[in-house]
Amino acid sequence: MKSYNYVNYLWDDAKVSSLDPVGRLVHRSNLLGSDQRVTNTGGGNTSSKLTEPDPLTGQPTEVLWVKGSGGDLRTSTRENFSSLHQAKLIGMQSLYLARADKGLKSAAEDEMVAMASHATFNLNPRASSIDTPLHSFIPAKFVDHMHPNAIIAIAASANCEKLTQEIFGGEMAYVKWMRPGFELGLAMQEICRKNPQVKSIMMGQHGFISWDNDEKTCYTYTLDCIEQAAAYIEQKYAAKGGDAAAFGGAKYSTLAPEKRAELFAGILPWLRGQVSSQKRFIGTVQEDGKILRFVNSKDAARLAELGTSCPDHFLRTKIKPLYVDWNPQAEDLAALKTKLKAGLEAYRKDYAAYYAKCKHANSPAMRDANPTVVLIPGLGMIAWGKDKSESRVTAEFYNCAVEVMRGAEAIDKYIALPQQEAFDIEYWLLEEAKLKRMPAEKELARQVIIVIGAGSGIGKETAHRISKEGAHLVCVDMKTETAEATAKEITDKLGQGIGVAGSGISGCGPAIGLACNITDRVSVRAMLDQVALAYGGFDSIIVTAGVFWPSDTSGHIPDDKWAFTFGVNVTGSYIVGDEAARTWKDQGLKGQLVLTTSANAVVAKKGSIAYDTSKAAANHLVRELAIELSPLVRVNGVAPATVVQGSAMFPRDRVIGSLAKYAIPFTEDEVTDSLVKKLAQFYADRTLTKAPITPADQAEAYFLLVSQRLSKTTGQVITVDGGLHEAFLR
Repeated sequence: MKSYNYVNYLWDDAKVSSLDPVGRLVHRSNLLGSDQRVTNTGGGNTSSKLTEPDPLTGQPTEVLWVKGSGGDLRTSTRENFSSLHQAKLIGMQSLYLARADKGLKSAAEDEMVAMASHATFNLNPRASSIDTPLHSFIPAKFVDHMHPNAIIAIAASANCEKLTQEIFGGEMAYVKWMRPGFELGLAMQEICRKNPQVKSIMMGQHGFISWDNDEKTCYTYTLDCIEQAAAYIEQKYAAKGGDAAAFGGAKYSTLAPEKRAELFAGILPWLRGQVSSQKRFIGTVQEDGKILRFVNSKDAARLAELGTSCPDHFLRTKIKPLYVDWNPQAEDLAALKTKLKAGLEAYRKDYAAYYAKCKHANSPAMRDANPTVVLIPGLGMIAWGKDKSESRVTAEFYNCAVEVMRGAEAIDKYIALPQQEAFDIEYWLLEEAKLKRMPAEKELARQVIIVIGAGSGIGKETAHRISKEGAHLVCVDMKTETAEATAKEITDKLGQGIGVAGSGISGCGPAIGLACNITDRVSVRAMLDQVALAYGGFDSIIVTAGVFWPSDTSGHIPDDKWAFTFGVNVTGSYIVGDEAARTWKDQGLKGQLVLTTSANAVVAKKGSIAYDTSKAAANHLVRELAIELSPLVRVNGVAPATVVQGSAMFPRDRVIGSLAKYAIPFTEDEVTDSLVKKLAQFYADRTLTKAPITPADQAEAYFLLVSQRLSKTTGQVITVDGGLHEAFLR
């Protein structure tokens, strides 16, 4: 077997032989998509032309199976592939040509995408891709269209056609940039007709397409092309001085990791507020060696301004990033903010001018003019998206763009797509229709919510409840392992999403677990800074952490336990609110703080003096903080009655003590679950609803208060106590 240095050869004959023809297509796609050097997330497509019986006539018919619209090759399943009658697709050429001959080529392109549904085989619901004509019109059974960085580096070079001939000889043809669709498919068909020896085509500023009548050969040849391109680039790159000379050499130096973390924590919430003027964004930090090599370089400003080349790239990264020419060795955080603010203002004006210059009469309205990629020398890159998955993919795509620029500059000169061509892709009506078909965002989408006390009981239940509504969860507890356990439960349910950019905490998914001692201001600040590094900032904080220390039979409680109770139940909530206020103010986005008090705050009883008075203080803390943090942050409280089920404050010994205190029959060898149910029912019988109060009941209240359903409610405490009449306001 041939060895490869720049791609992974993963073909397994035994595995492939066990699959049916469509299964083999899916498998081939997964293999290609699993290597980021072969194609990017969501990019590229594959196809197989198979003979199958027509479901109506039973007669054999040629069917094109091709990756459909959306999806990712690495994770695609059979359901991600559309199936179409090949003869009908070929027949559509006459319809297209008739429209094109009348000068209606652009409109015909869009019409053909809609017409493709009439060629659907066997009622397959998967919508076909705009690349379908490329696969259909190439006269081979198996076709791969990939977006490898090495190939795109050649495609995005000023002398692409000449380089293609030099590297690949007559095996790979060249086609100038064309928007994917019928025109490009017909151009490829003509190349194949005139040059039967051609086995692949370089697509100017886009990628390449390769084919064969044997699927293993097709897979192997695809890898061969990428390997050949990468080897050529690396040879030229080394000859020009390698990393030391990349992008014109270094202009700035990278800051130490601790300093980068400090500056990122200081800038991210503020920057999140700046770029979230229309809709909130979630951030991903990228600070590995490759991205730092680029942002620190002499040519970074020039290349960043040119923008990306491959359409797949700038659909995620916008036409170009925001590069901030900040000197990490001579300027401070204040200077960085000043330069970022000026850069953002200029970027928005530039984007508006780009839209005004390139728009058509029927173009969709201008989209958010804020950048999705920000480059800072000495620090790295910040990518933004509607959720963590999208921001990771945005980061990944700009990494791809950087590698493309590196390769193109090593072998020639990098060029970007002309602005009008870029605009016509970005604002393509078909792309707009795809965006409109996407499901509506969930109620708490784009939100980052911190739940303190998420390791058990009400906090854990609340974290799970909120995660269902699309929020990103920061699960906080005293112990790292309990916080991470809850975060893992959420991530296991929701999945990590797609994208691989980022390292450590910045590579996280929809939930993370962090340890924090809320009575220690330094610990709280460190936790909030970690949240900024993970997601760019936060929107709401829920504090469910609390402690209960009973007094003895004489009503006495030791001074240290009194202080401990107030430290957690009152001072801890104050410190959280006070530290978070700094970030909320810097971020400038409206937020919510929800504290946990108790029905005990207004019901005096024997045996819990420290707990009850601390919760009374917490009630008033809600009101005080509501005033202090207005109008930016709403502050409310939830006052549960006794929740026994799943509560860390009700270990077995306390349950037994309470059962004995209330003379509820039990036996010492009784299982804990039985004891808990007895005590919970006892408390329930004291309420008007006569039903045990669960963590899920409480979680619903926290959800309401961090949502916008009660957007005009602040300074209030919502009781969830089953109707405990002793706690009625008086």
